[in-house]
Amino acid sequence: MPAHFEIIRDTLWNNIRVDALSLRLVDTPVFQRLRYVRQLGLTYLVYPGATHSRFEHALGAYHLARHTLSLLQESDALAGIDEDELPIVRSAALLHDVGHYPFSHALEEIGAPHHETVARPLITTGDVAHILQQGLGADAPTRVLELICGTSDSPLQGLISGSLDLDKIEYLKRDALMCGVPYGEVDVDRLLHSLVLVDDPDSGRPCIGVREKGLAALESLLFAKYQMYRNVYWHHAVRSATAMYKRLVDDALRGERVDPSALAAYTDEGLLHELEMPVAPPLLRALRERRLYKRALECPAAELTEGAAEWIADDRELAVSVEDALASELGMAAGELILDFPAKTQMLGLDLPVLGRSGGVRRLTSAGWPAAMNLPRLSEELYRTARWLRVFTARRMELPTDRLLALLTLPAADVRAAVTSGGPLLR
Repeated sequence: MPAHFEIIRDTLWNNIRVDALSLRLVDTPVFQRLRYVRQLGLTYLVYPGATHSRFEHALGAYHLARHTLSLLQESDALAGIDEDELPIVRSAALLHDVGHYPFSHALEEIGAPHHETVARPLITTGDVAHILQQGLGADAPTRVLELICGTSDSPLQGLISGSLDLDKIEYLKRDALMCGVPYGEVDVDRLLHSLVLVDDPDSGRPCIGVREKGLAALESLLFAKYQMYRNVYWHHAVRSATAMYKRLVDDALRGERVDPSALAAYTDEGLLHELEMPVAPPLLRALRERRLYKRALECPAAELTEGAAEWIADDRELAVSVEDALASELGMAAGELILDFPAKTQMLGLDLPVLGRSGGVRRLTSAGWPAAMNLPRLSEELYRTARWLRVFTARRMELPTDRLLALLTLPAADVRAAVTSGGPLLR
C-alpha cells in the first residue's frame, strides 16, 4: 500500500510533503504551540516581515531532512544504516524546537534552561512520546531526543546537531526571506548534494561529512550567517528590544509574578498577557508602543581585549546589580539603563570530516584547511566584528562613556567589589 502524504504549502520551500506519522506529531498541542512563537523574537519591531514562527521553521527543517536523506539514499550512502533510523532523523528535525521559550532565545540569556533541556519531557512523555513509540518503537522518544541534544551515536547525528546541520541552513534562508534582506543567500542545493557519509578519521565510525568540492558552499553559509548576525540578529534596535524584554521577564521572575517552570509553556502573546497583570510595567508598555531604548554607548568586541565584559553575558546577577547601581547614580529609575553584550556563540563552529577529491578523509577544525581559505579563523574574526557591547537607556542622554567603558571592561571580581562597596561606580 503506498505511503500517505499531506502537502503543506510553504513560503520558502513551496510544497512540503508530510508523512502520516509526522502529521500526527504536527497535530499535537506541543507542536501547535510553535505557531505562536516567533522565530526571531522581537525582530519584527525592526523588520516588519519577521513575524514567521518556529512552526514554519520546524516544517522546513523536516523538509530538508527528507530531501537530504533521499539524496544520500540515491547515492547508496545509507546502505549500512538501519532503515528505521530514517524516520527517527525526520522526527528529530521536526521536533528540534519544541522546547523554545516565547520570543526565541532571549530567555536563555538570563539563565533559563536551554530549550533542548526543556524539550526532554515534551518528547519523552505525553502525546509526542506515545505517537513516536506507537509508530517507531519503544525507544524512539529517547533516540529522537539524543539527536536533538547532539548526544546520539547515530551516523546521521550531524544532520540534526553539528557544524553543518539542517537547522542552520533552514533558518538562514527563511530569516533572510522574511526580513526582506539579501544577506542569507546560502547555496543550499550544492551543500545538500555535498553531504556524504564517511568514516571519521579519528574514531573510524561513520558520520556525516562534506565533499571537498562543497567547501565553497560552506563559505556561503559562513558569510550568510555573519551578515545575518551583523544586520539582523544583532542589529542595535533588535538588541535594544531584546534587552528590554530580558529585563522585563527577569524582573517578573525575581518578583515571583511568573512561575519559571511554566515559561516554556507560554506563547509569545500569552506571556506578554501574563506580564500585563494586574498592571503593565513601564518596560512592557514601551515594547508594546515600540519606544525602544537608545544607544548611550557601544563598542565592538573586536576593540576589546579577549574576555573583557564577558560577565555581562555570563553573570546575570552581577549585570542587573550594575544596571541598577548605574541607573541610580545617573538619576534614572531601576530598569531604565540596560547593559547588553550578546551571549558568546561561535559564528561557525567547525569540526567536520571532509572527503577529498582523492578519496581521503581529513577533519576541518580550528586548525583550518591547508592551501584554502582558513574558515575557522575567518569565522572568529567576523564574529568579533558583529558582536557589540552596548548600554541602552530609556531616553537619549549623554553618559561619561570613557569611565563607563573602563568600568564595564574590568574583571568581574573588581566590578562586584565596586558594587558591593556602595560607592560611586563611575569615578
